[in-house]
Amino acid sequence: MDSWSTHQVDNVVEDIASRNLYDSDAALREAVLREGAAWADDWLHGIGAELGTPRQRDLARLANACAPQLHSHDAQGRRADRVQFHPAWHELMRGIWSRGLHASAWSQPRPGAFVARAAAFLLQGQVEAGSLCPTTMTFAAIPLLRAEPELWAAQQGRLFSFDYDAADLPLPDKRSMLVGMGLTEKQGGSDLRAVATLARPIGVGGRGRPYTLVGHKWFYSAPQADAHLVLAREDNGDCSCFFVPRWNPDGARNRLRLLRLKDKLGNRSNASAEVEFEGAWGLMLGESGRGIATMLRMAHYTRLDNVLGSTALLRAGLVAALHHAAQRRAFGQPLWRQPLMQVVLADLALECEAATAMALRLAAACERADDDALAAGLHRILTPAAKFWVCKRAVQALAECMEVLGGNGYVEESDLPRLLREAPVNSIWEGSGNVVALDVLRALRRHPDAAAALRDWLGASGALPAQTLRAFDRQVAQALQDASLAREVAQQLVLLVQSALLAAHAPPAVAEAFVATRLQQQGGGRVFGVGLAAAQAQGLLERAWPPLLAQRAP
Repeated sequence: MDSWSTHQVDNVVEDIASRNLYDSDAALREAVLREGAAWADDWLHGIGAELGTPRQRDLARLANACAPQLHSHDAQGRRADRVQFHPAWHELMRGIWSRGLHASAWSQPRPGAFVARAAAFLLQGQVEAGSLCPTTMTFAAIPLLRAEPELWAAQQGRLFSFDYDAADLPLPDKRSMLVGMGLTEKQGGSDLRAVATLARPIGVGGRGRPYTLVGHKWFYSAPQADAHLVLAREDNGDCSCFFVPRWNPDGARNRLRLLRLKDKLGNRSNASAEVEFEGAWGLMLGESGRGIATMLRMAHYTRLDNVLGSTALLRAGLVAALHHAAQRRAFGQPLWRQPLMQVVLADLALECEAATAMALRLAAACERADDDALAAGLHRILTPAAKFWVCKRAVQALAECMEVLGGNGYVEESDLPRLLREAPVNSIWEGSGNVVALDVLRALRRHPDAAAALRDWLGASGALPAQTLRAFDRQVAQALQDASLAREVAQQLVLLVQSALLAAHAPPAVAEAFVATRLQQQGGGRVFGVGLAAAQAQGLLERAWPPLLAQRAP
C-alpha cells in the first residue's frame, strides 16, 4: 500500500471493480425467469455488464455533483425557460432511452415485457436514481396519451423512439420526447382537489380540445420535458387533465414560466421547478372533470417504479456494505465474519430479496390486471402497499448500510450519502405514506373480487399460519371502519405477500429466516440484525454477494 511519512496505508477498501449487476444478483435473475421474462435473460446480462462499470459510477457522481441550472432568459433578454444539464446526465439518459426503459413494454408487447423492463429499471436504479424520474413519467403517460387518437397519432413515433433527443425544440422537430407532470400547488400538496390553476377553452371545450391555463405549480417534475400532464380546474369547478407542451403547435414557445429550480435534499441530478402558466396552451386529456381519476391511472405505474427504485437503492447499498465488510479487517478478522455484523448484513440481504421478489411479481401483474382477479389484486391493492413499505424500509436500510462503512460511509467520496439522500423521495412522490395507505383501504373497498383473490392466494400458499391470516382478516375489517389503522394493514399485507413469495421460490433458509424475523417475532423487522443467529447468516450473505464464496471460513 501507499506509504506516507507518518504511516502506512493499509486495511483500506478499494472501489468495486467492474461487475455484472445482473449476474451477481441471484434473487433478481431467478425472479426474471419465473415471472415470464426468460427470453430477456441475455439482454439483461448485457445491461448488467454495462451498468456495472466504473464509467457508469463516474457518470452518476458527476450528474449529481453538477446539478442542473435554470436559464430564464437568453443573451438578448428573451424568455428561454431552459434547464441546462451536465453532459453526464445526457449520457445516462441516452443509455436509458437506448434500453427502452421509457417505452419498451408498450412498444414491444409480449409476455414478460413488463417484467423485463422492471428488471432493467432496477439495474439502472443501482447506478443513478435522478434520471429515473423523467423515465417513469414518460412510461406511465403512454397509456393515457394512447387513449387520445389524434394526439397519439402525432406523438407515437417520438414516444416509442429509443433515440434520446435533448434538444429544446418544437415537437415536430424532435426525434423523441420526454413527458413530465404538474400536479402539486402551494395550497394543496397531496390534496389534489385543492388545485386552483384555471383552464378555459379556446372555442368549444371538451376532450381533445385546446384550452388556455392560468395558475402555478409548486412542483413541476422534469421541467425540461417536451410536454407535461397538468391538472387544472375548469370554470364549473371540475378538475381535468391537460397535455401542455413546451412549444405551441404554431412553433412559438408556450406561455409557461420557470421561476426557479428546487434545492432538494437528494435527486439532485434531476430538475424540479416552480412554474407559472400565463395563458399556456394545453389539450384536454380524458373526460372533463375526470382529471384526478386520469392521473390515478398513471399512478399505478409510477408507484411500481417507486418500489423498483427503492429496491434498486437498497441493493446498491447492500452491495456497498457487503463489499466493505468483505475487504475490511476488524479485531483480527474480516468484518463480515464478526457474528453481530453477519446478522445485520444477512437481515439487510433478506430485506432486499423480499423487495425484489415482490417488485417483479407486481410487474408481472401489470400485464394481466384486466383479465385475472389475482393480478388485479396485486396491481391495484398491493402496489400502493408495496410503495408504502419498501420505500420506507429503504431509508432505514441505507442508513444501516452507511453505518457498516462507518465514517468512510458518511463522507461524500462514498456513494452512500447520495444513495441515502435519494431514498426519501420515493416515499413522498406519487403519494406520501398516509395517502398510499389510505389508497390500500380504498382499493379493498372498490375491488372486492380482487381483494378476495389476493386473500385466497395468501391462504393457498401454505406458508402462512392460519392464525396469522385470521388476525389479518380482523385487522382489515377494523381498518375499513377506522382509517387510522391503514398503515398497519399496508405493512402486514406486504409482509404476508413477501413471506408467501419467498416460501414458494427462495431457498428454504431465506424463507424461514424472513418469516421468523418478520411474522413470528414480536415487532420483527423493525431494527435490522434482530432475531437472526450468526449460524444462519453465512449462506444468506453468500447468496446475496457471490464474492464471499471465496472467503468461506475454514
